[in-house]
Parts: sequence; C-alpha cells; structure tokens
Amino acid sequence: MISQLLGWLLGISDVESVDGVRFSLAAPWAADPTWLIVGCAAAVGFAIWYYTRIQSGLSTIPAAALAATRAIILTILIVTLADPTVRLTANRLLQPVLYMVIDGTESMSIRDNFTPDQLAELNEAVGNDGSGSEAAPPALTRQQWVKTYLEREQDNLIEKLQAKHDVQLEYFVFDGESTSIARRLGGGTEKETVTPEAIASELTTNGKVTALGELVTDLGNQSSRRLGGVVMFSDFAHNSGMAPLGSSGPNEPTPLQRLGVPLYSIGIGAVSTRDLQVEIQPPLKMKKAERSTITVRVSQSGVQGESAQVTVTAHPMQGDAVVEGSQLQDIVVGTQTVTFDSSIQYLEFPFIPQQSGRFLISASVEVLPGEVSEENNQSSRAVNIVDDYIRLTYIENEPTWEWRFVKEVFHRDRLVGMEGFRTFLRSADPKVRQANEMFLPTLTPPRSEFFANDVIFLGDVPSEALNERFSRMLKQFVGQFGGGLVVVSGPNNGPSELIDTEIADMLPVKLDRSQSIRSAQPFEMQITPLGKQADLMQLGDGLGGDPLQPWQSLGKLPWYQPVLGVHSQANVLAQHPTDLCADGKTPQPLIATRRYGNGEVIYIGFNEMWRLRRIHGERYYRQFWSQIISRLALSHALGSQKRFVLAMDQPEYQVDDRALLSVEAYDENFDPLTLDDLPADGLQAQVFLGDTPGAQPQMVKLSETRPGRFEVRVPVFEAGRYTARVNDPITGSPSEVRFDVVGASAEQRNPARNLALQSTMATSTGGKSYELPTADQLVDDLKLEPVVEEISRSFPIWGTPLWFILVVTLLMAEWIARKRANLA
Repeated sequence: MISQLLGWLLGISDVESVDGVRFSLAAPWAADPTWLIVGCAAAVGFAIWYYTRIQSGLSTIPAAALAATRAIILTILIVTLADPTVRLTANRLLQPVLYMVIDGTESMSIRDNFTPDQLAELNEAVGNDGSGSEAAPPALTRQQWVKTYLEREQDNLIEKLQAKHDVQLEYFVFDGESTSIARRLGGGTEKETVTPEAIASELTTNGKVTALGELVTDLGNQSSRRLGGVVMFSDFAHNSGMAPLGSSGPNEPTPLQRLGVPLYSIGIGAVSTRDLQVEIQPPLKMKKAERSTITVRVSQSGVQGESAQVTVTAHPMQGDAVVEGSQLQDIVVGTQTVTFDSSIQYLEFPFIPQQSGRFLISASVEVLPGEVSEENNQSSRAVNIVDDYIRLTYIENEPTWEWRFVKEVFHRDRLVGMEGFRTFLRSADPKVRQANEMFLPTLTPPRSEFFANDVIFLGDVPSEALNERFSRMLKQFVGQFGGGLVVVSGPNNGPSELIDTEIADMLPVKLDRSQSIRSAQPFEMQITPLGKQADLMQLGDGLGGDPLQPWQSLGKLPWYQPVLGVHSQANVLAQHPTDLCADGKTPQPLIATRRYGNGEVIYIGFNEMWRLRRIHGERYYRQFWSQIISRLALSHALGSQKRFVLAMDQPEYQVDDRALLSVEAYDENFDPLTLDDLPADGLQAQVFLGDTPGAQPQMVKLSETRPGRFEVRVPVFEAGRYTARVNDPITGSPSEVRFDVVGASAEQRNPARNLALQSTMATSTGGKSYELPTADQLVDDLKLEPVVEEISRSFPIWGTPLWFILVVTLLMAEWIARKRANLA
C-alpha cells in the first residue's frame, strides 16, 4: 500500500514495490552546490527579515511559523529552478493480454453434417433455437457458427471474460495463400472498445492452407511480454509447413514452446465426417504388352459397411500413345466394387498396356451421399509405358568389372534388353565396333541418334577421348532434353579429366586436378540421412525389412576418388566415414545427385559397385542400377519423343487460374524449331474440358520464348480435367497433355477436424481444449496473472503530484495563517 502511494505521488501507476529513490539536480548552474546553498540561505534570510522587521504586530511564535513557511516556499522555488530530478527503481503491474485467434481458411466454409443431438448442443451454445428461417442450423458453415457464437446476446463469452478478468483482448484472424499469417482485427484501436459484432463482421474464409506452425510463430513475433494466453477457434486441419509441435532440429524448441503461453483451443467442425479418399500407386516402370499391377489405396471415415465403385483409367498424354488410325482416348483399366470394412483398403488392378508413351494413370471412387468433400475422390500419376526399350549408352576406356556386370544386367532387363544397350569402348578394335551392333563406332553420331538416348554412363575415360562436340551435345542432352547422366569414377583417369570440358559444369561435385585416388585404407561407405530417405538407395523387397541392410554386402571399398567439394545444388546420398573435403567440414561424397536443367546427373566416386554381388549375387546389384534407370529415364519423354514434348507448369490448378502450356519443339535432327519453320498461323493448341474437343474448343496460339520453346497462358474458369492438344508440325500427329482444375484447395480435401492436434496443442502448453458448447468454461479455467514490469525511470520531480501537493499545501497553510493573524 505504501509503495503504491509513493508510486502515485511520483506519477507512476500500478506500482507493486519501490526498490529505490534517488534525487539529483539537472540544471547546469546547480552542478556546483555553492550557488544553490547561497540562494536558499538568501531565501531563508529574506523570510526571517520580512517577518521580524517589515511585518510588525506579530507575537514571536506566529512570526516564526510564518517566516519558516515562507522560507520553505522560497527554497522550493529556488530548488525548482535547479531542475530537481528523481530516479525511481520499482516494479509495477501491467494488464495481461489475451489473444483471440479465429481460423480464416477455406475449410471454415464447410457445412458439416451433424447429428440432431450435435445440432441441438450447438444451437444452445450460440443462443439459436433453430426456429427462425434466417440461419437454419444445417445451413451454417463453420465460420458462421463462430460468428453466431461471438454475437450471442446472452452470456456472451467476450463480455464474460472482460467482466471477470482484468485482461486486454486482442483479436486476430489467420489466413494466407501459401502459409498462415495472423491479421489483427478491430483496426488496431483500443481493443476494449471493439464489439463482438464488429469482430464477427471482419471474419473471412480466404486462406488457402492451414499452417499452424507458421501461425504460432507469427503470433510470437507480434506478441509482447504482456501476452498471457491464446484462445484459438479452428478446425485444426493442419496441412502445410512445420507442425506446431515439430522443430527444425533435435535441440530446437517447437513453435508452441517459443510462444511460451497457454493455448486454449476451441474446436469447430465435425470430428468424424463421411469421406472417401483414393490414392493411385502405379509401378515405376511399365512395358507395352506385358502385365503390370496398379495398386489403389482407399481410405474412408464414416462409411463403415457401405460400398462404392472404384475405377482406374489410363489417359494418353502424348501423340505417340495412339493405336494406328485411332484418336486419343481413355483406356479403362478396370472397375471394382469395394465394401468398406476397415479404414484403409488396397485394391489391385492388372493392366496389360497395348499402347506406349506418356500416360496419366487415374483412380476415382464414386461419391457417396453426404460426403463433405469430393476433391479427394480422385488421384492421378503420370507414368511412361515403354514400347520396346530404353536407350542406354555406356562410355568407357577399357573393359572394367563394372562395365562387364552393368552390361549383363541391362541385357537381361525387360525395359532395356539387347537392343537398348549400346557402348563406346575406346580400347575396342575398330573392326569389332563396325561388326558388333552393341559397340558404337563413334562418340559423336548424328544428333538424331545421340539425343534419342535416355541415359548415358560416363566411365573412366581420358580427356583426349572427349571432344568438344561430344561435351556440348551431352550438356544439351541433360539440360535441354531432360536426359540422365551417370558419371562413374575410375582408378586410371577419374572425373578430373572433365575439368576443362562443359561436362564439369553439370556435376554434383567440384573437381580438383591435383586430387588422385585414395587407397591407403579400406573403408565402409556411409549412407547419409538424405540417402536413407532416397528411393534410389532403398534395396530389398519392401516387405518390412531394413531397405539399407543389403548395402552391407558392398563390404569395405579399397579406394575412392576425392573431390574438392560439393555443389550447392547437390544431394549427397553416401559419403566417406572420415575423410573431408578441402573446407575441412564436408565429408567426401561417394554418391551424389544434382538436377541440371531438365535432367539429372548422378555421380559415383568409385567403380566398385559390382561388389554388391558377392553375397546375394545379382539381386541387389540389378535392383540398384534398375532404380537409377527408372529415376533418370522414366521421368520424362523417351527416345525420339523428346523431340516434341507438351508440358504444364503444374498438374493441378484452381478455378480462375492461368495455366501455363509449354512445348519443346525440334526437328528430325533435334535442331530447335523457330517461327520461320512453322506454318503461317504458327503453333496452335486446342484446349478443352474432357477427352474430346466438342463443338467449339478453345484455340490459343503459342508464342516463341526461345528457339525450340513455345508457351501460352490459358485461363480456366471451370473445374474438371482438361486436355491440351497440339499437332506436331513435322509429323502432323497430335500430342496431348492433361491437367486438372479443381474448385477447392487443399483445405477442403481433408474436411474432418483434427481433434488429436487440437487437444495436444492445448495440453502441451498448460491450456485446455473445448468444444463450442463447452467453451464458456474458459471463463472459469482461465488463469491470468498481471505482468510484473521492472522499471527504472528518471523524471523531473516538479511535474509530479508530490511536488504539486507540497507547494499547494504550503501556500494554503501560509494564507490561512496570515488570515487568522489578520494580515490578509
């Protein structure tokens, strides 16, 4: 009580305790106290002289009292001229702040199908008896439930919070295109004066994703030390970015831990919804006229015991995928009726493709009555169906064990075979090169043959064997046509032979001419954390065993090729266990990948991979190289199809987007086509909804952006699967690409409220989780303590209530005394 009184006298409110008070004089002339002492003495002398010499008729005691009062007043005035300053060290109490955060994403526009009992509870919570026609309960969206709850007249949550707790409320809605950001509501004015109705009127549902980790981080960035808690209205359907309970590292705090205050979560939306979700899982490689199996994963909630029909189709995406004399058309792979007796079920569809080329394999499950979202009832994935073989070329100086075994592996591979594998062996007899079709007579065949390759292996070849034309074509093969390159280091020449060529620019590693192979100490290759997640490094049958276990068959390697460093865009999948690069920090890479232009380069720092055969034979050795081929060759158009390729910048768009259609167009010799090589009307595209053009397809003209590349932006105004068709100006045959336009974002594909996340976010911070009908309990559960702030402040004492009261009191006392003495 005394501390609060002292704080008030010195002009500071809400003082909890005073730790120290120190006075000083700020006026320059008062730095030397002599003048102040002289002034005060003169003031005292003047008061005594006045009441003893000038003011007569007073007895001794009244005269002394009046002289003392006048002396004190004059002394205070002189001290005021000296600018007296007080430095106060104290603790004061501040009003805590409570954030009210409301979900503003598209999932809040969902209308849930509640049971009658649930609807009755919600109606009671929002103060709506459901009898009015203005807002019949089934028609309310999640956002409307929140608005109605905030606006209720009786037992309003906001009013009850302000009545029971001395708290400042601040309001936010979170939304955003690619992440979640918190926007303040109420115009940033005095939050106590903002009405619940005004807050409800500002709520929207425009957010495209729910990124709760980023939201919590954003709230923390906007908060002050006065923040005491967060109340969040949401469906907690987290679908983007870092999880609020996740962290960027093993010792890093989570976003909620960094926020550091209790979170009170109020769930909006149905926990269990009627919903079906389908996911297509086709094999990575398929061959024409051979049986493959397409797997479909179907997930369900709320439809236990019901049945639905699942259909799998194959959609041709390129002109080569056409049976002679026919138009491009969908292929129905199969239809099955599934009865849902578990949450997840797998269906298998056998498929013997009779066409080759780029296909979009799609699965769809029929929409059941009452489903909240239909967007997740379809799933698609693009695959290559190979007609005859993938074209591989292995370039080597002389026969090595790796060359021999790789050749045997791909001779027996059904996607490569004898026809698909070619090699340039520099040491081979020229007569053998001419007589044996497997051997290439030259490294630089005609462009039409060179660019028809799909993957090129570059082994232990000296620099004099790699002419400038080959290096230039190889760089174009990878960067422009999306080909794959595998660089295998050898003990005789090594990748340092590539330093002065254009090939070095594409590698995932930085080369050093001075580095020679290191063979002093055998070592076991170490797979990196990134490598453990890469499909390329996963060996085995995928039936639950450790997919990295087969790598132990490799044993200890006798040598490797060191490099200067790792390219900034590279992914290192395997490394040396101890040796470092030139920077002294980065382990020496042994297997690394890098995207270069439209293609990819894989670097292997040794040619001892054949040692995988020593325990299990060819099994894992063949699997490793087959996975490399699947990764490098089957992700793009094959063979001569690379000459004319249609592509979209993304497989899926939103309604009202502008889809980017691009065409890579080359002639028979893989030289880029230009406007001068095209007909007078240029390169035209038909864009239409569905599989057939209809009466009036949308016609758009593509513009040349560079030689060989043409682009156009296509506006799409309706949801559905679209087809873009362009005729190849060289052959006259049509090529197609398909893309989806959806009317709903990721927010509506998983419509159920995430009750587990809602509860965990609250309990992990010391808060509580509520349903909307029980949210009133928050008023009693909320524990907010005033924030104690330590202050140390200097200010002129003459501007404080203490100085004012002192001066006024003395003046009034002197005036009253003079009045009683009949002097006034």
